Amino acid sequence: MSRAICKSILLSSSLTSTHLRLTPLRTAASRAPRMAADASSSSPSPSPSPSPSSAIDFLSLCHRLKTTKRAGWIRKEVQEPESIADHMYRMGLMALIASDIPGVNRERCMKMAIVHDIAEAIVGDITPSDGIPKEEKSRREREALKKMCELLGGGDRAKEINELWMEYEENSSMEAKVVKDFDKVEMILQALEYEKEQGKDLEEFFESTAGKFQTDVGKAWALEIASRRKKE
Repeated sequence: MSRAICKSILLSSSLTSTHLRLTPLRTAASRAPRMAADASSSSPSPSPSPSPSSAIDFLSLCHRLKTTKRAGWIRKEVQEPESIADHMYRMGLMALIASDIPGVNRERCMKMAIVHDIAEAIVGDITPSDGIPKEEKSRREREALKKMCELLGGGDRAKEINELWMEYEENSSMEAKVVKDFDKVEMILQALEYEKEQGKDLEEFFESTAGKFQTDVGKAWALEIASRRKKE
């Protein structure tokens, strides 16, 4: 009987030892898929922002918007005329201060205002007096925009710029209609200021926008500018 008890104890001890050796192996194996999943979930997702190199390349190209003067004012021999960037900046301010309009995203209007002439960094300020057909002007600007988006490195930011520009170009949303009105309002306000400061007759700029405003805010602001011009 003593031998049986000893044999039982030895067998039990052997099984326990085997269990202790195997258990860590099973635990490690069970943790492996989880560790792989955790590593996968913690890996950084692609950034929608451009690389520093692409960003600076893009911004350096946009410097031309600050140095390129608006062609219409040059043709009228305005002294120290505004640049393309000057024009877009004040349009952005217009979107910022305008009253809320149901169904219109003001933030999108601000973005659109600072993007709508961005292709002019490459093609320059093409005006009707240049005699270039509208379709050709659009083709050149679309090609320039594509190059600028590629320079930016593609991605979400480039896609957003392209979408904003296309939306404005095609006048396909209420935001586009508002910003197109701001484009005209900014031009006639600038014309009024040059008339006052330099004694210029810039009637043609007012005539070119007459009856073309699409929104209530555009019409109201244009009417205010016309009223002030009559008082001068």
